[in-house]
Order: sequence, then structure tokens, then C-alpha cells
Amino acid sequence: MTNSTRIRPFRIDIPQADLDELNARLANTRWPEELSGVGWKYGTPSSYLKQLTDHWRSRYDWRAEEARLNRHPQFLFEHEGRRLHFWHIRSEEAEATPLLLIHGWPFGDFSAMIEPLIDPRSHGGGPAFHLVIPTLPGFGFSGLTRQPGEGATDRSAELIAALMAELGYDRYLAQGGDAGSFIAPQLGRIDTEHVIGVHVNDPITIPSWDDDGSGYDEADRANLAKLQQWGSDSTSAYAGAHGRSQTLANGLNDSPAGLLSWVIDVVHTYIDPALELPEEAMDRDRLLTCVSILWFTGTIGSSMLLYSESEQWGAELPNSGVPTGVAVFAGGSSIRAIAEQQNTVVHWARYDRGGHFASMEAPDLLIKDLRIFVTGLS
Repeated sequence: MTNSTRIRPFRIDIPQADLDELNARLANTRWPEELSGVGWKYGTPSSYLKQLTDHWRSRYDWRAEEARLNRHPQFLFEHEGRRLHFWHIRSEEAEATPLLLIHGWPFGDFSAMIEPLIDPRSHGGGPAFHLVIPTLPGFGFSGLTRQPGEGATDRSAELIAALMAELGYDRYLAQGGDAGSFIAPQLGRIDTEHVIGVHVNDPITIPSWDDDGSGYDEADRANLAKLQQWGSDSTSAYAGAHGRSQTLANGLNDSPAGLLSWVIDVVHTYIDPALELPEEAMDRDRLLTCVSILWFTGTIGSSMLLYSESEQWGAELPNSGVPTGVAVFAGGSSIRAIAEQQNTVVHWARYDRGGHFASMEAPDLLIKDLRIFVTGLS
């Protein structure tokens, strides 16, 4: 890494008082009554949430998770009054290519992908990568955004491009899901001469209100119908509610059980549809670590700002010409025709396992697809 004065080492060290306060708040949760026999129809069941919060309070070990997170080098990047937290994990392979891994809302955990990507010789072979894993502005250890607009996906892309330049990487790849599926292609648009490839999972392809599917193939027409249904039922309500992020923050920043309830409802909605509970799709403690970070940093409200501040949602975006690979997982509704209008898609794969949170649900498949895409670029 370059001897930058704008980058300084960082280590996670949550004060014990914060842990004690979290446990006290969880223990004193005022639980509501719930209807019987409705499952997840009206959102996160209180009966399920009680079990999960009990695990969070009584059996989950933050200090063990903190030590795990601190095993890899972390840094803070200061740029034009903005701060970006990131992991920077270099491979020992001489020919390794720099790769950005970009999360979405409410979080992303790439820990299961790190060793296979930096040390492919020990994990099935394939290309090696130097990893840069940023925490998006407004999330976690990047801290609160301070000015309107700083949570927008295009502004995040600008900050990440500045980071890669500061690190001295002239050529790099970008991978992302959810909001990351906007940011990674945007890097291809604003940093075209340095981005050699973009890979996205379950890219968000938003049809226009009058899109009737003309010219789409059967798969795209089915996904269009799914997206139109999504837009008209309650499962999409959280996205609109995030436009009132301060209203939500006033409650979720005060109640860890409330925060977990809100986040877990979204997670449950978008995991592999063949599975019933979030912990069937991903490691329960990894999930609680992601929620704990939002709690300890007080960033749940600012994390939502990308919904209201990002102009890329539903916009007609220009094609950068950068080669792009796409992986769609079980339950994904990406419309290929829309993705191909905005990106130079050279690889498209669909998997019948995993879900929207691919790096946590099916990291093996995401690694496999990324390797296929990157190998095809050479």
C-alpha cells in the first residue's frame, strides 16, 4: 500500500459499556402481542424474534466476532471531508488482481470468500486477488454521513474510486450485489480506464411504469411480472419507508430488538425461497455481527439514505463498455434485457441455490461464478 497520509490503520474495539448497554436493552424489551398462526405474513413474528434476541443476549459472543473481524487489516480513508472504512487484504500471489467487494443494504459479509480469493492454490485453484472491501458511507465503521447526498450510490462510487487511486491500483475489478450492483457498474462509468471488469449478483433492474415486456424472452417476462407484483404488495413497503429514514432511526436507534426485527424481516424476504428461516440460509452469528455493527455505530438511519438520495434507482444509465458478468441466484428477478441495455454483459449465469445475500448464503457459488467471469476476460 502507498504511504498515504489520508489512510490510517483501524481496529475494532467496542467499549464494554456498550456491550453491557446492549444486553440491558435486550433484556428489557417490551414485547407486543401477536396473532397466532400467521407466520411471517405481517412481518417478523415476535415469537421468533424473542428466540433470536435471547441468543444475541445470552449466547452470542461479540468479542469472538470482534477478534475474527480484526484478523484482517483494516483502515480508514479520509477524502474531502468524507470517511471510508475498508479491509485491505493482499494475496501472496505475484499475479493477483485487485478486486473490490461492495455490499448493499443492510450489510454484506464477505468473510467466507476471503481465503479462497487470496489463496486459490489452497482452495480449488483459479485467479488470485488482492481484496479491497469497503464499508459504504453511512454504514458501520465508515460512520454517519454528514451532508445530504453523501449516501447516494454514485457519490459512494466516487469515494471508492478515489480510494483505489490512493492505494495505487491502476487496474482493478469490481463486484457488488444489491446497492453494490449499482456502485460497481458506476465505477466502470466514472473510472473506465482503470476498471477492467464488473461482476454483479442479482442486479437490481427496475422497469419503467409502462413496461409491458415487449421484446422480452419468457424468463424476462416472468421476472417483469414478479417485479410488478413486488411493487404492488407489502413486501416492497420497506423500501418506501426508508425514504422516511429519520422517522425509523428515532425508534430503531433506541431499540436493538426493533432494529433486529426490521433488518431480519428484509433478510427473510430475500433469502433463498426454498428456506424458511434466515439462519437456514446464513450463519446466525455472522448475521448478528452485521446487526451489532449497525447498533454499536448508530448508523441504521444513515444506512437507509441511499434509498432516498440515489438517483440511479430506475434511471436510464449509460453503458460504460466495461465487460460485465452477472450471477442470478434462487429467487432473483433480474431482467436481462434491462441489464444488457446498461452494461456490456459478457457472462450471465443462473443458480438454483442461494439468494439475494449471496456472499453469506452461497459464497462457494459466488466465488465460482466470479472465477468463471474473470478467467473469460483473459
